Amino acid sequence: MKTLPTVDCCTPLSGSTLSVEDGIELERLFKALADRNRLRILNVLLEAGGEEVCVCEFQPTLGIAQPTVSHHLKQLVRAGLLEREKRGTFAYYRVTPGVLERIGLLLVPTPVQA
Repeated sequence: MKTLPTVDCCTPLSGSTLSVEDGIELERLFKALADRNRLRILNVLLEAGGEEVCVCEFQPTLGIAQPTVSHHLKQLVRAGLLEREKRGTFAYYRVTPGVLERIGLLLVPTPVQA
Protein backbone atom coordinates (compact mmCIF):
# COMPACT_ATOMS: atom_id res chain seq x y z
CA MET A 1 0.00 0.00 0.00
CA LYS A 2 1.31 3.44 -0.94
CA THR A 3 1.62 6.05 1.86
CA LEU A 4 0.71 9.61 0.96
CA PRO A 5 2.80 12.50 2.27
CA THR A 6 1.43 14.51 5.15
CA VAL A 7 0.21 17.95 4.12
CA ASP A 8 -0.63 20.82 6.46
CA CYS A 9 -4.29 21.60 5.88
CA CYS A 10 -4.50 24.97 7.56
CA THR A 11 -2.50 28.04 8.25
CA PRO A 12 -1.92 28.31 11.99
CA LEU A 13 -4.04 30.93 13.72
CA SER A 14 -2.18 34.03 14.76
CA GLY A 15 -4.23 34.53 17.90
CA SER A 16 -7.20 36.71 18.67
CA THR A 17 -6.93 40.40 17.91
CA LEU A 18 -10.20 41.15 19.73
CA SER A 19 -9.43 42.45 23.18
CA VAL A 20 -11.50 41.43 26.18
CA GLU A 21 -12.86 44.99 26.42
CA ASP A 22 -13.85 45.04 22.75
CA GLY A 23 -15.49 41.64 23.16
CA ILE A 24 -17.54 42.96 26.08
CA GLU A 25 -18.58 45.99 24.03
CA LEU A 26 -19.64 43.83 21.07
CA GLU A 27 -21.54 41.49 23.38
CA ARG A 28 -23.48 44.46 24.81
CA LEU A 29 -24.30 45.77 21.33
CA PHE A 30 -25.31 42.38 19.96
CA LYS A 31 -27.51 41.66 22.98
CA ALA A 32 -29.32 44.93 22.32
CA LEU A 33 -29.75 44.00 18.67
CA ALA A 34 -30.84 40.42 19.36
CA ASP A 35 -34.53 41.28 19.07
CA ARG A 36 -36.55 41.67 15.88
CA ASN A 37 -38.37 44.79 17.14
CA ARG A 38 -35.11 46.50 18.03
CA LEU A 39 -33.73 45.63 14.61
CA ARG A 40 -36.84 47.10 13.02
CA ILE A 41 -36.45 50.29 15.11
CA LEU A 42 -32.85 50.57 13.97
CA ASN A 43 -33.96 50.01 10.38
CA VAL A 44 -36.56 52.80 10.61
CA LEU A 45 -33.93 55.16 11.98
CA LEU A 46 -31.37 54.22 9.33
CA GLU A 47 -33.97 54.80 6.61
CA ALA A 48 -34.56 58.26 8.12
CA GLY A 49 -31.05 59.12 6.92
CA GLY A 50 -29.74 60.59 10.15
CA GLU A 51 -32.91 62.57 10.87
CA GLU A 52 -34.53 62.21 14.27
CA VAL A 53 -37.74 60.19 14.54
CA CYS A 54 -40.47 60.89 17.10
CA VAL A 55 -41.35 58.09 19.48
CA CYS A 56 -44.95 58.41 18.25
CA GLU A 57 -43.89 57.10 14.81
CA PHE A 58 -42.72 53.71 16.04
CA GLN A 59 -45.96 52.25 17.41
CA PRO A 60 -47.95 52.37 14.15
CA THR A 61 -44.91 51.36 12.12
CA LEU A 62 -44.06 48.35 14.30
CA GLY A 63 -47.59 47.40 15.33
CA ILE A 64 -46.65 46.91 18.99
CA ALA A 65 -47.88 48.63 22.15
CA GLN A 66 -46.36 51.97 23.19
CA PRO A 67 -44.89 50.62 26.46
CA THR A 68 -43.15 47.87 24.46
CA VAL A 69 -41.78 50.44 22.00
CA SER A 70 -40.46 52.50 24.94
CA HIS A 71 -38.82 49.43 26.46
CA HIS A 72 -37.00 48.60 23.23
CA LEU A 73 -35.91 52.20 22.68
CA LYS A 74 -34.56 52.32 26.23
CA GLN A 75 -32.51 49.16 25.61
CA LEU A 76 -31.03 50.62 22.42
CA VAL A 77 -30.17 53.91 24.14
CA ARG A 78 -28.61 52.06 27.09
CA ALA A 79 -26.43 50.07 24.67
CA GLY A 80 -25.24 53.30 23.05
CA LEU A 81 -26.85 52.59 19.68
CA LEU A 82 -29.37 55.44 19.85
CA GLU A 83 -29.48 58.96 21.18
CA ARG A 84 -32.63 60.45 22.72
CA GLU A 85 -33.72 64.09 22.80
CA LYS A 86 -36.76 65.20 24.77
CA ARG A 87 -38.89 67.95 23.18
CA GLY A 88 -41.92 68.88 25.23
CA THR A 89 -43.89 65.69 25.83
CA PHE A 90 -42.26 63.75 23.00
CA ALA A 91 -38.88 62.08 22.65
CA TYR A 92 -36.96 61.95 19.39
CA TYR A 93 -34.43 59.28 18.54
CA ARG A 94 -31.57 58.92 16.11
CA VAL A 95 -28.74 56.46 15.54
CA THR A 96 -25.68 57.47 17.54
CA PRO A 97 -23.20 58.96 15.05
CA GLY A 98 -20.35 56.57 14.32
CA VAL A 99 -21.78 53.59 16.22
CA LEU A 100 -22.18 51.36 13.16
CA GLU A 101 -18.68 52.19 12.01
CA ARG A 102 -17.44 51.32 15.52
CA ILE A 103 -19.09 47.90 15.30
CA GLY A 104 -17.42 47.36 11.93
CA LEU A 105 -14.01 48.30 13.34
CA LEU A 106 -14.45 45.91 16.26
CA LEU A 107 -15.30 43.04 13.91
CA VAL A 108 -12.49 43.58 11.41
CA PRO A 109 -9.21 42.19 12.72
CA THR A 110 -6.35 44.62 12.94
CA PRO A 111 -3.05 43.34 11.62
CA VAL A 112 -0.67 42.35 14.38
CA GLN A 113 2.48 44.45 14.18
CA ALA A 114 5.74 42.57 14.52
